[in-house]
Amino acid sequence: MGLFGSSKDKKKAEKPAGEITLGGTTYTISRTVDCIGDSCPRPQLMTKKALNEAAPGDVIEVLVDNPSSTEAIPPMMNDLGASHLETIKAERCWEIYVQKD
Repeated sequence: MGLFGSSKDKKKAEKPAGEITLGGTTYTISRTVDCIGDSCPRPQLMTKKALNEAAPGDVIEVLVDNPSSTEAIPPMMNDLGASHLETIKAERCWEIYVQKD
């Protein structure tokens, strides 16, 4: 099982990340979820999965290029025990930063 296995998808979807400064506070990004090229509901499901696996205080960066995901992910945070920190428009995508409560 090599050519079309899910290990490539997992590698693309999640990678460790660095730091980001939002509103004067520097956060360590514990995980990046790359949903570029994915349409709803995959970005929402991947964000939910990452938050379920996160420890309290972990910051997750979600990369999306689907405008509807930028509108759908922040309102989900209350139900997932998390907070939406900020959404930033980057060159080729939006970067959504969420933190597990």
